Amino acid sequence: MKRILPARFCFSPISTKHSKIHQSCARFNSIIFCFSRVKAGRRKFLRKLIYSLAKTFPMKKALKIEIVRHSLAHILAAAVYEMFPDARFGIGPEIENGFYYDFDLPRTLIPEDLEILEEKMRRLITENHKFEKAEIPIPKILKKLKSLKQPYKIELVKEIQKENLKIKTVSVFKTSHFIDLCSGPHVDSTGEINPKSFKLTKISGAYWKGNEKNKMLQRIYGVAFATEKELEKYLEMIAEAEKRDHRKLGKELDLFCFSNLVGPGLPLFTPKGTIIIDELQKYVEAVCRKHGFEKVSTPHLAKIDLFEKSGHKQKFGEELFHVKSHHKQDYVLKPVQCPHQTQIYASKIRSYRDLPIRYMESNKQYRDEKPGEISGLSRVIAITVEDGHSFCRLDQVKNELEVMIKIIRDFYEALGLWGKHWVSLSVRDPKHPEKYIGDKKDWDLCENMLKEVSDTMKLGAQKREGEAALYGPKLDFMFRDALGKEIQIPTVQLDFATAKRFNLSYIDKDGKEKNPVMVHRAILGSYERFLVLLIEHFAGAFPLWLSPVQVEVIPVSEKFEKYAKEVLKKMTDNDIRATMNPADESLGKRIRNAQNQKINYMLIVGEKEKKAKSVAVRDREKGDLGAMKIEKFLEKIQKEIKDKS
Repeated sequence: MKRILPARFCFSPISTKHSKIHQSCARFNSIIFCFSRVKAGRRKFLRKLIYSLAKTFPMKKALKIEIVRHSLAHILAAAVYEMFPDARFGIGPEIENGFYYDFDLPRTLIPEDLEILEEKMRRLITENHKFEKAEIPIPKILKKLKSLKQPYKIELVKEIQKENLKIKTVSVFKTSHFIDLCSGPHVDSTGEINPKSFKLTKISGAYWKGNEKNKMLQRIYGVAFATEKELEKYLEMIAEAEKRDHRKLGKELDLFCFSNLVGPGLPLFTPKGTIIIDELQKYVEAVCRKHGFEKVSTPHLAKIDLFEKSGHKQKFGEELFHVKSHHKQDYVLKPVQCPHQTQIYASKIRSYRDLPIRYMESNKQYRDEKPGEISGLSRVIAITVEDGHSFCRLDQVKNELEVMIKIIRDFYEALGLWGKHWVSLSVRDPKHPEKYIGDKKDWDLCENMLKEVSDTMKLGAQKREGEAALYGPKLDFMFRDALGKEIQIPTVQLDFATAKRFNLSYIDKDGKEKNPVMVHRAILGSYERFLVLLIEHFAGAFPLWLSPVQVEVIPVSEKFEKYAKEVLKKMTDNDIRATMNPADESLGKRIRNAQNQKINYMLIVGEKEKKAKSVAVRDREKGDLGAMKIEKFLEKIQKEIKDKS
């Protein structure tokens, strides 16, 4: 393989997270390593595909930046080597918007180190060092790495050698005084990189190979773009995103907290956070109830047998929490709710006239997430999931799908989020049927049905192979958080397999037993992840109907606190979530505090308001609205809450 283009395409970000090729590249930073991970039959196909792409898409600017980012990872490692000659090096791939490199260092890095390393990198760039490639026999490179005390690189080489005995050499690249395992691609020399178009952004911990049993390394992240202007624009977006970070705002607005004593990944919701969750639950249940959903409740655990039968024991494996009984019974904290709900359906004989039967439930699920992957509310161990299932006849499936999609649309329109998404038609990986349960003909039918519904409802769903659920294909609605990262929240999933596995049935009009079809749906998915989206989208300034505190009554001075309490009582008597801030501080400071707490309305009361039985209304967004009779204000706010405006 003389051409360099295959390597360039290997590092293209087009691959999905399920691609073994992409994972191998990120893991070993090498096209040689990458191809060693692919079966021989597929390697031939892959090469043909890459060369075809190379002819169709010659070098483009969008592809070039990936090479620059990869090259910058090497330059970062060279700078670290200058600063810490005893550093031990992990891996350093290009990633979305930038790059990172993992290091085992003699001391903990501090933020000020990033500036020093940036300067070293810029000097290496201006010195215009070439990226010089060499092929080194494996025994020789292992000996060299041993003398340099590089255990992580030795481990990678041995792993590759073990997985593909035919590989006799590995590629290395020399940049200035630094040599690293890699086969490219890179820029020809460091001088091709704009020294003002990158920035080192943060330091974090990362277990070697993502395994918490391995040593924690120090990871340095950087971002890089084609121009300085693009970098500035990205950094501005990051600064805005940091202001909206749900972890920061969650603490400032007193919505949730964590406790080391309780454990990581187990969020504790405060009274204010609980109000938001309760309001969301009330609303989603009200919307679903209009479409025939009935609320059920299932226990937090079940015998392991339930999940063996459903296939979830095999799917989740080590992510399951096992609970031992003193009576020699094995239980599992539920990772999903659908198997429990099948047993409610199975509790009595069903007729075709009973269908569809629609259940909804908001309850806890549990996944034993790796400690290094837990993050704020985005990834937790205890997940509060809003879940629903329809058991229906085959002739009812399309209508059920359309009903559920309509519910999703109505719910997200009320929040102003509909239209800020795209839809994935998530189907099976045809090359790995063993990952799924059910018959091929059922899968074909399900996938076609979802495609037809997507077309009918003009969802524009994009087909994504390998993204299906264990039991069937699905329509996933993808939104973006404040950093532009995609998160999947609502979903509608079609399932012909589960009812058969549990032998669920109904008596059809011909008197014969038939299996129902299950349609799974989540409108807001997990409340935790949905809160991330809401907090960051609204920057903590929630719509009136969701706000934990809708009104704050502020007396001008202590003299008017009695009247302020009368106003407060009228608010609470009319189910308005209100508080009063007594005159312990200046009026201006109390108004600023209410503003910072994102309270929708401030009602200021003094002498004039007391005499007129009115309030001076201040809107969070619009400022002063002037004096208003209490009854008129109540009429106004109640209408806004009802209309969700």
